[in-house]
Amino acid sequence: MTDSTPARAWRVVLDRIEGDLLEGTLGPGDRLPPERELATTLGVGRSSVREALRVLEVMGLIRTATGSGPTAGAIVTATPHGGLAQLLRLQVAAQGFPIPDVYETRLLLEEWAVAHLAGVDSPDLADAHTALEAMDADGLSVDDFLALDAQFHVRLTEASGNLVVSATMAGLRETIESYIRGGAARIPDWAATGERLRHEHAEILRAIEAGDAETAQRVVRAHITGYYADAGLPDPTDA
Repeated sequence: MTDSTPARAWRVVLDRIEGDLLEGTLGPGDRLPPERELATTLGVGRSSVREALRVLEVMGLIRTATGSGPTAGAIVTATPHGGLAQLLRLQVAAQGFPIPDVYETRLLLEEWAVAHLAGVDSPDLADAHTALEAMDADGLSVDDFLALDAQFHVRLTEASGNLVVSATMAGLRETIESYIRGGAARIPDWAATGERLRHEHAEILRAIEAGDAETAQRVVRAHITGYYADAGLPDPTDA
C-alpha cells in the first residue's frame, strides 16, 4: 500500500497537466502553477508534483528553472505531439525497436499520409520539394543524401497535418536514418540507386499533386520496400 500510493499521486499530477495541454488550457510559453498550488489543488504531496514535473521535463514538454523572475518555475516548451516524438526517441535509445517493426510502421504512416495529401486541394509540399531539390546538389555525400532522404519523408508526413502521424515519424527518424545508412554500405552501385531514389521522390510528389492517391500509395510503398530489399535488410515476415 505504501509503495502504490506515491505512484498514484504522481499520476494524478501528470494526468491533470496532460489534460490541460490537450484541451489547450496550457500551451507553449505558459507557466505551470507553482508546486505548492498544484499540491494543494490536487490533494497530493509536493514530492509527487516534483516527480511529475521531472517526467514532463524528460519528455521535452516543459523546462524548469529555480529562482525567481520571468524564467523561473516550470514553463511549457512543446505541444503534446512534440512530447510524443521525444518519448519515442527515448524509447528507441533505451530499448531499440526491431527494424522490421519500424519498417512496417513506416509503410502504414507514409501510405496513409500520401493518400491523404492527394485528397487535399493544393497540399503544402514546399518543404518536401526543398528537401528533394537539395538532393540534386553536386558532390553530395551518401550520408548527406540519406539525411535529406529521411527529411523528405518526415516533411511529407508533417504536410499531412496529422500531429500524431508526424510526431511518430519524427520520433522514429533516427532509427530510420540508421537503418537506411547501414544498408547503403551493402548497395553495389550507389550512384544508380541514388538516382532512382530521387526519381521516385519526384514521382510521389507528382502523384500527390495530381490528386492520384492510388498511385501515390503504390509508388511510396515500392520506394520504401525497394530500398529495404536492395540494402539486404531483414524480412519483416521472419521477425
